[in-house]
Amino acid sequence: MRFRTLLAVAAALAATDVRAEAQSYDVVLAGGRVMDPESGLDAVRHVGIRGGTIAAISESPLDGETVVDVSGLVVAPGFIDLHAHGQDLFSSQLQAQDGVTTALELEGGTGDVDEWYASRDGKAAIHYGATASHGAARRLALGGQRQAVRLAADLEQVAVMEGRLRDELGRGALGLGFGIQYTPGARREEIHRMFQLAAEEGVTSFVHIRYAGLVEPGSSIEAVHEMIANAASTGGGVHIVHIGSSGLGQVPTLLSMIEGAQASGLDVTTEVYPYTAASTDIRAAIFDPGWRERLGGDFGDIEWDATGERLTEETFNERRETGGRIIAHIIPEEMFELALAHPLVMVASDGVPFVNGQGHPRGAGTFARVLGRYVREEGLLTLMDALRKMTLMPAQRLDAYVPQMADKGRIRVGADADITVFDPATVIDNATFQSPTQPSSGIEHVLVAGTFVVRDAELIETAFPGQAIRRD
Repeated sequence: MRFRTLLAVAAALAATDVRAEAQSYDVVLAGGRVMDPESGLDAVRHVGIRGGTIAAISESPLDGETVVDVSGLVVAPGFIDLHAHGQDLFSSQLQAQDGVTTALELEGGTGDVDEWYASRDGKAAIHYGATASHGAARRLALGGQRQAVRLAADLEQVAVMEGRLRDELGRGALGLGFGIQYTPGARREEIHRMFQLAAEEGVTSFVHIRYAGLVEPGSSIEAVHEMIANAASTGGGVHIVHIGSSGLGQVPTLLSMIEGAQASGLDVTTEVYPYTAASTDIRAAIFDPGWRERLGGDFGDIEWDATGERLTEETFNERRETGGRIIAHIIPEEMFELALAHPLVMVASDGVPFVNGQGHPRGAGTFARVLGRYVREEGLLTLMDALRKMTLMPAQRLDAYVPQMADKGRIRVGADADITVFDPATVIDNATFQSPTQPSSGIEHVLVAGTFVVRDAELIETAFPGQAIRRD
């Protein structure tokens, strides 16, 4: 009898140890307002994290090695930026302070997938990934010359592009990236062939469309027609980048076209950044003769990035010869606000690398700007809708063929512990065109794979938990 009693006590103690172990977490985010766009959860919960994964979402308090009181704060999936050119550490750490946990280079892409990923291994604050670059493959096929962007390719050269891009996709590239407006020599046949390749490989094409223009021929409407036609004829998916800067005054028509394409079963999506200015190199084909009529702008709308100087016809022509980055104040505010509020449009930054502290503020403040200005101050969209555009929708754009993304953009048990905790009453962007590298406010904690990269609103400069996002 006594022996059986001892066995029962031992078994009870063992069970207690198992339960204690099962209920112990590396990090607990305690008492925050957990918001998950996938399930619709919006309630006070305690989130337990173990081994870089969300292990518990509980109505009751949890025990953990590190317990952080986040009462009064929103606990959301980490923000996913599908359009981040700023892939250096400085840019990524600024994005982390804006709540971003995954930043992908999908429009421009890379010309060497293995080299690109290897250069970031173990050195990244947030998750990273890239497409294979059509522009880079095109330069290779046409001999590497700068003027190649304006040259038409013959069928043999197109075949070289196809071979290069197929190889890069085989190395894990996240799709194909196109800057068609930057390669005016690329004929429609060439682009159609690339869409066929993407469809065969089961990946999405991420595209800066052929025109940003208000006049025919060469309007934004014509350019989106090309994208929808390619998606329809190949069965491939297309994501049209920055609908605000590409659409300008034609945004309402473009959104109607995309909405209709989706309703017809086509895989066509888009994104917007919440600013009235674009940014690029002044030598780009966008500013070829006739640009003022096409874009509805003038010389004084062009700002020289390095100095903040507004250009004249004379200085524009001078800088056009030497090259350099400009900021073009040409996007009507009502147009990008229309896009931002539209249920089919995602949020992405199009952030560019900062040079000597200069650049476009979208690289530092896009996500906090949406939450602070357009959710809290203007009520343009609800908080849950904004989070959906920043988290779940970008993850779903990729998760059909990038399995890693199925566990991002969600707050649920088993999902990756990529989490952004912010104060909805204070979150706001601080980056301006004059001071573009000012970190956002109100982003209190950011965890990447369960590791803090922002803690108590302070960047942890030595944290490098970012992992490669690659197609299997």
